[in-house]
Amino acid sequence: MDERRTLGRTAAWLAKQVELGLAVADLSLPQYRMLGLLDESSAVSSDLAERLAVRPPTITAVVDGLVARRLVERRTVVADRRQVDHVLTEDGRRVLDAADAAVAARLGDIAGSLGSVAETDRAFDGLMVWRKAFLAYRLARRPR
Repeated sequence: MDERRTLGRTAAWLAKQVELGLAVADLSLPQYRMLGLLDESSAVSSDLAERLAVRPPTITAVVDGLVARRLVERRTVVADRRQVDHVLTEDGRRVLDAADAAVAARLGDIAGSLGSVAETDRAFDGLMVWRKAFLAYRLARRPR
C-alpha cells in the first residue's frame, strides 16, 4: 500500500495526541488553535473564522469560553466601533505556554520511542516542514 494514502490517519492520530497533551492545560483543540492565532496577532471574528477555516458562530462559541476564563479579551476596534478585536491576555499567554510545553512533552515522549536522537529530531523536523507549508499555503491564498 502507498504509505501516503495513510498520512491522513497519521495526522488524525497526531491530533489526538495533541488533544491529550492539552488536557494538562484544560484546553480543547479549537481553544488551543485560537490562542495560537491570537499569540501571532489580535484579530476580528471574520479574520479568525477565515484563518481557522470555520464559520463565525464557531468562533463566537470558542471565544466565549476563552473570555469567561479571562484568557482572551474583546476590545472595540477604534477605527470601526462596530467591530470587536480579540486579544490574548497575560493569563492566556501563560496558559498557551503551558499547553505548548505539555504538547511538546507528549510528542517528545512519543518521538523518543524511535530509539535515537537523530530519528526523534527527524520527527520534529517533519512537523516544522508542515508548519512552513501551512504558512506558505495561507500566504498564497491571502487576498491581495
